[in-house]
Amino acid sequence: MSPLNGSGANPLRDPADRRLPRIAGPSGLVIFGVTGDLSRKKLMPAVYDLANRGLLPPGFSLVGFARRDWEHEDFAQVVHDAVKEHARTPFREEVWQQLIQGMRFVQGTFDDDEAFERLRATIDELDKQQGTSGNFAFYLSVPPSAFPVVIQQLKKHNLTDQSGGSWRRAVIEKPFGHDLKSAEDLNKVVHEVFEPDQVFRIDHYLGKETVQNILALRFANTMFEPIWNRSFVDHVQITMAEDIGVGGRAGYYDGIGAARDVIQNHLLQLLALTAMEEPSSFGADALAREKTKVLGAVRLPKDLGADTVRGQYASGWQGGEKVIGYLEEEGIDPKSKTDTYAALKLEIDNRRWAGVPFYLRTGKRLGRRVTEIAVVFQRAPHSPFDHTATEELGQNAIVIRVQPDEGITVRFGSKVPGTSMEIRDVSMDFAYGESFTESSPEAYERLILDVLLGDANLFPRTEEVELSWKILDPVEEYWDEHGRPAQYKSGTWGPAEADQMLARDGRSWRRP
Repeated sequence: MSPLNGSGANPLRDPADRRLPRIAGPSGLVIFGVTGDLSRKKLMPAVYDLANRGLLPPGFSLVGFARRDWEHEDFAQVVHDAVKEHARTPFREEVWQQLIQGMRFVQGTFDDDEAFERLRATIDELDKQQGTSGNFAFYLSVPPSAFPVVIQQLKKHNLTDQSGGSWRRAVIEKPFGHDLKSAEDLNKVVHEVFEPDQVFRIDHYLGKETVQNILALRFANTMFEPIWNRSFVDHVQITMAEDIGVGGRAGYYDGIGAARDVIQNHLLQLLALTAMEEPSSFGADALAREKTKVLGAVRLPKDLGADTVRGQYASGWQGGEKVIGYLEEEGIDPKSKTDTYAALKLEIDNRRWAGVPFYLRTGKRLGRRVTEIAVVFQRAPHSPFDHTATEELGQNAIVIRVQPDEGITVRFGSKVPGTSMEIRDVSMDFAYGESFTESSPEAYERLILDVLLGDANLFPRTEEVELSWKILDPVEEYWDEHGRPAQYKSGTWGPAEADQMLARDGRSWRRP
């Protein structure tokens, strides 16, 4: 007799036992745009890493859909090469041999009806051979302009049919629209075919271990939550810096820019997690409710000229070599006004955060690659120390490092050893790599597994996407009508205007 009951759950397992990982049930993944960079560098290696960790079912199937004229064997070779080059876990032949049984390739364009019929036949065949129980997730690793046609084709060829207790899910990559109107139109197209609980919008930042740790830090500990409010916090800085230029993404990037590419999704999501109230549970609905409340309470500054900054990198030195400016990059219009750097000052109109500014910044070709959230506290209200004792003392801060060296730093003042009373900043550091023996899974591992499990905790909802555009649209409109982006040298930390924006408030940017 099988140890599993009808629901696929093990009756001998205590649901409260956290030692056993959650393993996906019978299922498969179809990747549209499987020849792209994202698929090669992230998705296929993540599928292999999940299989290697024993988190995929034995009959798991991976179907690639693209224009290339490949056989199944060619596709398997491409996946093999991608896995060898980019997988996080060691390559094991027995895992690969099991995975390869369920690999198929379907050749065709997105408007090709015959190709979608072949896809349906492939899925039916995998159902019988691999035992996927009709459960498939469709991953749209394609340009946003292709979303509507792919989604309509899935509907037209009955690929979204969930009859007989099976499930079908759509996974959609950012950017989700380029403003509020396009996001609403896109939502309409998607929801004509898929129910809201079938749609998973990927924001890979939310799959990062450190981002989830924001919730653990705040709500599992009593030492932080009492001071996580306007009575103690002076301001919050959220930074995502890259040290690379646009590279081969010029065609995609020009006309979109840093604010649309990063602030609208990643940074506003980080703001929501940092500022939200405690949810009633960590279920997807409760989390989405609290994040939506925060995003709905975000207020833009009255003077968008003074409290928003956009910039473009100019030539300079980075990593010991001379690099060209954005306007000299291949494929970029020399008159382009696209921002490669964006900084905003936002406030949150609620009881917890009233009057506390949140400074968001992102940029390319900055000093180093880093993403962090710095919660900076007010200075002590009364100091018995004279000025000379504390002149090297800054403000207390809790810094959550999202990447690359994941962890948390707490900065506070301590007496310098010696006979005089001198106080200086010191840091206490927690690093993931040193405290836990298991390395953090790649964000895409966690997110693909969550899609297969139907766990929507880490995926932004329709309302969150639309509220984020409501925040950013007025800024983009203002920038369109006023001047050009400020120039900053590659390898620096952005334009002087961004430093002036904080200096007017008596503050300065942290040097990560």
